[in-house]
Amino acid sequence: MKKVKGRIIDPTIKGLKEEGIEYRGFMFFGLINVKGDPFVIEYNARLGDPESEAIIPRIKSDLFDLIEGVVNGDLDERDLVIDEQYIATVMLVSGGYPGHYQKGYEISGLDMAKDCIVFHSGTKITDGKVVTSGGRVLAVSSWGKTLKDALAGSYRNAGSISFRDIYFRKDIGFDL
Repeated sequence: MKKVKGRIIDPTIKGLKEEGIEYRGFMFFGLINVKGDPFVIEYNARLGDPESEAIIPRIKSDLFDLIEGVVNGDLDERDLVIDEQYIATVMLVSGGYPGHYQKGYEISGLDMAKDCIVFHSGTKITDGKVVTSGGRVLAVSSWGKTLKDALAGSYRNAGSISFRDIYFRKDIGFDL
């Protein structure tokens, strides 16, 4: 985090100020770890997916109040309270995503997911059943006292959900 702040975040903020840009809003830094050094892959001027599923549930403060503070320029007068626990998110996607994939497969096991939040993205209800309707189908977010605990919860819950051609990476988060 010290390297990220010193090499990426602080220079970005300094650059915005030097350019006379008053930036208000979310800024997400997409990073890659190369032999222990952080590098920027992308900047996003929004909360992305699956980042928001791991960030927003940790915010204990009123999110609308914080957003209003950004708009009004008085965010520094508002309280940002963050849950101390870790959250890890695992995306369940349709086989073939981000390329060609099929839709309409029934999703089972949603009732088996415990102590987590399952965010629906590429789903819809057809004939009373939840079915796939997109490439990024579900995001499973779990809390833990450690990152390892949070990852274990998300992978356990992701493993209880199924649909035809389901795919999720099993290596996310273990390099942190």
